[in-house]
Amino acid sequence: MLFRNRFLFLLALAALLAFLSLSLQFLHLIPVAFVEGDGLTAKNRKRIMPDPLTEPSGVDPLYEAYMYCNPPSAAEHSMEGRVPYNFKLLSVHILIRHGDRYPLYAIPRTKRPDIACTLDPSRKPFHPHLEAFISHMAKGAKGQMDGSLSSLPRYPSHALCEMGDLTQTGVVQHLKNGQVLRENYLKKHKLLPNNWTAKHLYMESTGKSRTLQSGLALLYSLLPKFDWKKINIRQQWSTIFCAGSCDCPMRNQYLEEEQRRQYSFRVKSVQLERTYMEMAKVVGVPTRQLRASNPIDSLLCHFCHNISFPCTTNGCISMEHFKVIKSFQLEDEKESQEKQLYYKYALMATYPLLNQTVARMQSVAQGSKDELLALYSGHDVTMSPVLSALGITEARFPRFAARLVFELWGNRDKKGEHFVRILYNGEDVTFQTSFCRRESRHPGQAMCPLETFSKFVKRDMFSILNTTNYYDACHRRVF
Repeated sequence: MLFRNRFLFLLALAALLAFLSLSLQFLHLIPVAFVEGDGLTAKNRKRIMPDPLTEPSGVDPLYEAYMYCNPPSAAEHSMEGRVPYNFKLLSVHILIRHGDRYPLYAIPRTKRPDIACTLDPSRKPFHPHLEAFISHMAKGAKGQMDGSLSSLPRYPSHALCEMGDLTQTGVVQHLKNGQVLRENYLKKHKLLPNNWTAKHLYMESTGKSRTLQSGLALLYSLLPKFDWKKINIRQQWSTIFCAGSCDCPMRNQYLEEEQRRQYSFRVKSVQLERTYMEMAKVVGVPTRQLRASNPIDSLLCHFCHNISFPCTTNGCISMEHFKVIKSFQLEDEKESQEKQLYYKYALMATYPLLNQTVARMQSVAQGSKDELLALYSGHDVTMSPVLSALGITEARFPRFAARLVFELWGNRDKKGEHFVRILYNGEDVTFQTSFCRRESRHPGQAMCPLETFSKFVKRDMFSILNTTNYYDACHRRVF
């Protein structure tokens, strides 16, 4: 009996200690052993945030940061390609933001995040296409790429990430995107013919390795083992994809005015300034130097990869510091929408890309079989103004590997009727746009008429700017 009681006592004590240990780990009071997933060493890691199971009822800066990270393990519901049976898919235009990347800025006097930018199929995050993707990219010399694209690596290959490098997570994010789009567009709707050629596919990328590699990852998963001889990737020299229509002084003027608004809004925040001062004291530099290093960029990398925030002999940058800066970003986005300076910038910044999209859709609607699938691989500064110009105010800031899709559909029952759907990260946002609000559509209308979208791009965008065309909007003076 004595032995039995002692055994039960020890068992209860062990359970209590295990509970206390897990509780302390969750509260970030003691380190947690980190399972290697990004080429990281497993020494003295803390878990930054557990995976959220449900979306919080209010705005939560940590949840918003998690959504921005877009971990490949996160569940996603895709609405691409889902319309009534009597419609035929005619063309698809896809705009993506590159996947997870290494920071563009470094926090002064702190150790850089220890992340490998090589691809290893045996390392997390996994993807069943990863090994085949690496093998296929090695054959890419047969593909045609404009400008400096041909000299860029086709997949991440640095043992230790350099500034802005795409990570394995970033590649997997777009392999996952490509799978979703393949199922919905090629298998279900047969968008491309089996013997598709170079004329059916249009692709552009900016001159950064992270955008080229992201585009190739999505393309490989969309068209596994594609023929490199059919691939012609054009280099886009502007992050807003304005091509030959980039001369727009008023666009730049609105952007400068928006940047002044951002600065004014920031200096009014006492809590933000106090946070920067505390962080600057931790790393031992003047506050203005820390602010100039854009610390949120590096902290987001730590957060997305479950790496403890930087510490020095003066202390540690904390989760509270991160939350304050992230909360301020969300408040700034809200004020930006209210002031509408960024909105006016966005209308002029995105006109060339939207006009090109409308022109392709109209050509296909008239019977052309060229460029049925268009893919643009850019940045957050590419996608964010497009969302703003379309009036999709409820959309989150473009996360890593965000995708914005324009679908063109033809009515099988009424020849000559064509419609557009717009989807953001798999969600149908067509009736969130300013030109095709849900309340303004006809009863039973499942999509937005192509004519409505065309009229918005070619005319209504400029009426908001008190003019009638792109040239006048770009060159008139308002300040």
